[in-house]
Amino acid sequence: MQPRNMSMSGVVDLAAVKAAGEAKAKAEQARAEAARQGGSAAVPPSALVIDVNEAGFERDVLQRSAEVPVVIDFWAEWCEPCKQLGPLLERLAVEANGRFVLAKIDVDANQMLMQQFGIQGIPAVFAVVAGQALPLFQGAAPEAQIRETLAQLVQIAEERFGLTGIAVDADAAGDGSAQDAAPVGPYDALLEAAVDALDSGDLAGAVQAYKNVLADDPAHPEAKLGLAQAELLARVQDMDPQAVRAAAAANQKDPAAQIAAADLDLAGGHVEDAFGRLIDTVRVTVGDERDSVRVRLLELFEVIGADDPRVVKARTALARVLF
Repeated sequence: MQPRNMSMSGVVDLAAVKAAGEAKAKAEQARAEAARQGGSAAVPPSALVIDVNEAGFERDVLQRSAEVPVVIDFWAEWCEPCKQLGPLLERLAVEANGRFVLAKIDVDANQMLMQQFGIQGIPAVFAVVAGQALPLFQGAAPEAQIRETLAQLVQIAEERFGLTGIAVDADAAGDGSAQDAAPVGPYDALLEAAVDALDSGDLAGAVQAYKNVLADDPAHPEAKLGLAQAELLARVQDMDPQAVRAAAAANQKDPAAQIAAADLDLAGGHVEDAFGRLIDTVRVTVGDERDSVRVRLLELFEVIGADDPRVVKARTALARVLF
């Protein structure tokens, strides 16, 4: 699944990171409350399957995708395969219980959206996650394949963006005592301190706060992502972009010059350029220099997320160079 950025200008967006963290916390607290009340509350089907048109696309899909993955089913009344796929997607959306929302778009009534997504035939299914459009599949597909694709989508949304789905209403989970606060996670204060530090430009403080979490829980996904992003921002904060790029152009085999330029590439949203630059540098270096480039590349993978297709592709290219 290759993402198409529809709203975000760069890969490192602190506002989006903060919003994703808040959405995740809200969802997790609501789910914890549901569990405490003795079960998991169901999200109403009307919130899970929605009809979308061009006028409401910004609100119903792009804005909503900052909180939950939105799967788009492009269909038409005359399309026979759509009549089989549509009900299946609706059933899977209800089963997922808020892990994603299904948006149904009638292509006959919404030609501009059809053109924007480059739809050549229907049914066609896309997803939008944090403003990024990802093609899922076109035409009929076996239910098992669709389930697997949607499971991968949910996993990517959770791991890369912290989107755990629609928060259930705590009142619907039990006796209506919404005033009872959900349990606070053991690292919530540290993570909030890290986000506050990022907001205020205190990158060193953010780095330390994330490191404090990882000291106790080395695999904590939100802290790992936050640390990788904060360290990247700290490295590029005082760079002179023109000088860095000039040095990289003049010294194409210099690991330090290429590493600095790759940091700028990634911070500016040029993900594939950053990865390609460092893979090319690994190819022409040896020993400790090669290892320093490899390590930085792995650090940049952390910024994007292990399941991102660009990371998967770059890992394969790196393996070919190394072995």
